[in-house]
Amino acid sequence: MTGQNAARPATRVAVIGLGSMGYGMATTLLRHGFDVVGYDVSSQILSRFEQDGGHRAASLAAAVAGAQIVVCVVVNAAQTREVLLGQGGCLDAMEPGAVFLSSATLAPEEARAFAAEVEAKGRAYLDAPISGGAQRAAAGELTILVSGAQETLSAARPVLDAMAERVYELGKAVGDASAFKIVNQLLAGVHIAVACEAMAFAAAQKLDLRRVYEVITHSAGNSWMFENRMPHVLDNDYKPRSMVDIFVKDLGIVMDIARKDRVPVPVASAAMQLFLMTSAAGMGRDDDASVARLFERINGVPVTGGPKE
Repeated sequence: MTGQNAARPATRVAVIGLGSMGYGMATTLLRHGFDVVGYDVSSQILSRFEQDGGHRAASLAAAVAGAQIVVCVVVNAAQTREVLLGQGGCLDAMEPGAVFLSSATLAPEEARAFAAEVEAKGRAYLDAPISGGAQRAAAGELTILVSGAQETLSAARPVLDAMAERVYELGKAVGDASAFKIVNQLLAGVHIAVACEAMAFAAAQKLDLRRVYEVITHSAGNSWMFENRMPHVLDNDYKPRSMVDIFVKDLGIVMDIARKDRVPVPVASAAMQLFLMTSAAGMGRDDDASVARLFERINGVPVTGGPKE
C-alpha cells in the first residue's frame, strides 16, 4: 500500500547509507513531504542528495539529531553495528523514543541483539529488511518486511508506507522479519545462479541468446530474477546494481542457520559456491549476474547477446 496521504511534513527522518537502495528511499521520502537528512561516507553522494532537496549531515550524530525515525540502509550486521555503536555511532545521539528502522539483511539473532542494545538506551527498534531493487526503491515501490512492537510500528508506519508498495507486518518479535528475508534471499540467490547457468548452457548450444531470453520470459521456466538479471548478461553490463558479495553474505547466513538447525539446503549450498567462486575470481563487487562470467571462463564460450537489434 502507498502512503501519500499519510505523510507527515513535520516528521524528520534520517537516512543512513545513501547507496543504490538508500538513495532511492531517501528521495522518495522527500517527494512525500518528509524532512529528510542523509548521511553517507561519500561526500559526492551527499552533495547530490543536497541538490535533490535533502539535508546533508557531516556525521552520524548530526544526522539523527531531532529525527523521529532513523532508516539504516547499510549492507550487513558489521556496518549496522558501526552505525549504532562504533566510534561516532548514532545510538546515544538519537532522540529518546526515536525509532531505529534497520533495513540490512541480518541473521535473526543479530536483529534481536541490536534491538536489545537500542531498547536499553530508551529508543525503539524495528526489524525491517527490504526487497525490490534500486529502481523500485526510487519509485517508492519496495516490499518491506517488518516485525517489532505494535506501538513502534504505528509510529513508523507513515514512513514505511511512503517507501513501499507493500508492507508486510510479521509479528511483534524482532528477528521474524529477518527470517522471512533470509528465505527470500535463499530463493533469490538460487534463481540468479541457475539463470546464469541456463544462459551459459544455451550459449554452449550456440543458440541466439536474445531469442532464448524472449522465449524463457514467456515460458514456465521464467523467474523474476531471470527476467531482471539476464539483460545485464546479454548486454555484457556488469556494473553493480546488487553485488556478488551480497549473496556471498546472504547465502552464508542461510548456511549458518541451516547448519545450526540441521536443515539440509543442498541447492542453496551449490548456489553459494558459485557466488563464492565468482567473488574469488575477482568479481565480488560486480553485479551479481557476474556468475555468468564465471561460466564463461569455465566453458570457454561467451555468454552475451551480441549487439541489440
